[in-house]
Amino acid sequence: MDRGTVGSANRGRLQVEARTEGLSEVVTPVGELDHHTADLLREPLESAVEQGRSRLVVDCSGLEFCDSTGLNVLLGARLKAEAAGGGVHLAGMQPVVARVFEITGAEAVFTVHATLEDALSA
Repeated sequence: MDRGTVGSANRGRLQVEARTEGLSEVVTPVGELDHHTADLLREPLESAVEQGRSRLVVDCSGLEFCDSTGLNVLLGARLKAEAAGGGVHLAGMQPVVARVFEITGAEAVFTVHATLEDALSA
């Protein structure tokens, strides 16, 4: 599902694809995750949990930027997934994005994997 063309021109800075792989919903944001684009990621994450897929794997390998709004989307997804008996796994974070998680301490509340393959096999 490609949702990157929805909305304003600013929203075109983020492409999000989602697919089911085994027991996991793999959500792949590519581009910049910020207050203009956060809903493009929030919607597939929430939809997956509503449809009973509570093990969420976010492939962050194509994520070039993440601000506090993007972080809050992921934290919100984590709460919903955990309430449904699952969780959020983050995979392949680029150093610039990993730094945001490190500075805020958010890395401590997520399961972080070096690669998507590691996240899917965990």
